[in-house]
Amino acid sequence: MSEANIPIPATARVKLDSKALVANWRALNRLSGAATAGAAVKANGYGLGARDVVRHLLAAGCKDFFVANWQEAREIEDLTASKASVSVLNGVRELDMPFALQSPAKPVLNSLEQVARWRPAGRPCDIMINSGMNRLGINVDDFATDLISGLKIDMAMSHLASADEDGPQNSDQLTRYRAALAVVPRSRTSLANSAGIALGSDYHFDVTRPGVSLYGGVQRPELAGCIQQVATLQAEILQVRMLQPGDRLGYNALYTARRSHAVGILAMGYADGYWRGFSNRGLFLHSGAKLPVLGRVSMDLIAIDLSDASGLTEGDWVDCPYDLRTASDQSGLSQYELITGLGHRLPRDWA
Repeated sequence: MSEANIPIPATARVKLDSKALVANWRALNRLSGAATAGAAVKANGYGLGARDVVRHLLAAGCKDFFVANWQEAREIEDLTASKASVSVLNGVRELDMPFALQSPAKPVLNSLEQVARWRPAGRPCDIMINSGMNRLGINVDDFATDLISGLKIDMAMSHLASADEDGPQNSDQLTRYRAALAVVPRSRTSLANSAGIALGSDYHFDVTRPGVSLYGGVQRPELAGCIQQVATLQAEILQVRMLQPGDRLGYNALYTARRSHAVGILAMGYADGYWRGFSNRGLFLHSGAKLPVLGRVSMDLIAIDLSDASGLTEGDWVDCPYDLRTASDQSGLSQYELITGLGHRLPRDWA
């Protein structure tokens, strides 16, 4: 066997539950009522691997996928061609046109310039209505017959800015979106993201666009009972050592031992997406025993307390219960950052 073909076992990994992913999509599809749930698979399937996510969701019946750019559309094209619709949320730049014109994916037109650029193509598109988020999208007042004439619009969509909160912006955006729909001919409509689905049937329209909740995120209490955890982190113990009272651990001595106890040094760190916000706050598990993170999380290493797990040694593996809501509370980071930030050197192991 040549050196290039010698396998190198990973020291940390992401365990992924395909049944939980599919169950989450089916739950969100059911909660969407008369609407059909699509799936946002941008950012490499929220960090879990877009191709694997698309395979599982296609098999479950998902027919609409949403990516950020044309590179992401190309990465799943062989899987979705003739089987599902793919919408490119960032629209189409002039530099994108050579690829976009031969791609089965649709641009989501976000500006007057993009509309003018795409109209001569005579190809299907989606259109983004700015209902108040003021990122990408065409303002409601800019819609006119001459603007959209000649466009083959599939979905007229907008995006909710604060669906994870109860506030007036949700209903304000709904009102603006409906006003735009009165003058925009289209085949389908789409407004609700994951949290928007939980706002109720007024927000569902024809197609919903769940994202983070597919992957285990819960932004509203209405979703708590039906969304399952998809990703679990696992790491290998590189070394077990004994601390004595007064011993300081890790960078800047954020942990000082008050008693004698064992610690395990794990082969994972913030380069893998286990962020410094978990320092002295994170938690690992082994056979039900809780193993708190001690000291500062560094780039490639984490220390955990082995007081409640005697017998663990070099080469043993421990689990990180990566429930996104709990991990968000522990780290101070959003559920979106936590799931999309998982490092590339962690193998994705689908079960």
